[in-house]
Amino acid sequence: MCRNCDFTIHAAQHHFGWDNSFAPVLRTEPGKTIAFQCNDASAGQLTPDSTVGDVTTLDFGLINPVTGPVYVEGAEPGDVLKVSIHDFTPSGFGWTANIPGFGLLADQFPDAALKIWSYDAATLAPALFSDIARVPLKPFAGTIGVALAEAGLHSIVPPRRVGGNMDIRDLAVGTELYLPVEVAGALFSIGDTHAAQGDGEVCGTAIESPMNLTLTLDLIKQTKLETPRFTTPGPVTRHLDGAGYEVTTGIGPDLMQGAKDALSRMIDLLGAQHGLSAMDAYMLCSVAGDLRISAIVDKPNWLMSFYFPRIVFA
Repeated sequence: MCRNCDFTIHAAQHHFGWDNSFAPVLRTEPGKTIAFQCNDASAGQLTPDSTVGDVTTLDFGLINPVTGPVYVEGAEPGDVLKVSIHDFTPSGFGWTANIPGFGLLADQFPDAALKIWSYDAATLAPALFSDIARVPLKPFAGTIGVALAEAGLHSIVPPRRVGGNMDIRDLAVGTELYLPVEVAGALFSIGDTHAAQGDGEVCGTAIESPMNLTLTLDLIKQTKLETPRFTTPGPVTRHLDGAGYEVTTGIGPDLMQGAKDALSRMIDLLGAQHGLSAMDAYMLCSVAGDLRISAIVDKPNWLMSFYFPRIVFA
């Protein structure tokens, strides 16, 4: 799988949730490069042949499998685990779904929906959403983290101070991620790989796509870090910036309501401009658009903006 890797961890070596009692699938010294095979967020429940009916029967106990855990020798509480992301080998298959009860506008979109993607894994050419829309791709890992100090099984769904389901689209090739270590060995795991996603992942899913990746795990001893931080190797939106953006806003005293308003107005705009159904516009916003805080100091009102890249329709 990877000629220059010290180890390979296969997709079957995965787990659900975070638990510091999970037995490691690998023990390694710091500085080693490891290849990971990662399942999609449905753990294979959704396939290229799936239909929208399969979304309603998803087993949520199998959501977001992560490959690992890896025990890093010498890691102990108070250390920092440095994760250097080298490359991704995408599969060419992906899916985006609206899952009832999930997503920023769950109350407005109560019905299930499913988009199956097929993209060129070698060239990563923009993926076809419809006859008028193509989404530029940027592979990354949505869930990446280490074990919590607290005993027991913890849900994989929310992001945590040790990482987890952060869904930061910039955890891509060349990024260096730093994670606070809370247990011996750190117990690092990774998964939930995406071919593309907008900031906010507003419908709750991105282009969920199984893929392989390689990274190096290093150890920084006894360095204070309360939550993850990362460094990118360069610009983070070059694949989207070329044709500019359409931007809608939400303004008011509640940030969450402002976020919903900005997104709703973008869905309306995409429908008016391109004839998209509201559901298609919602899912397209999730894989390609960015939700941002534009103003948060001019009380009593805060301003949220939703940026949608015009290159999708170029």
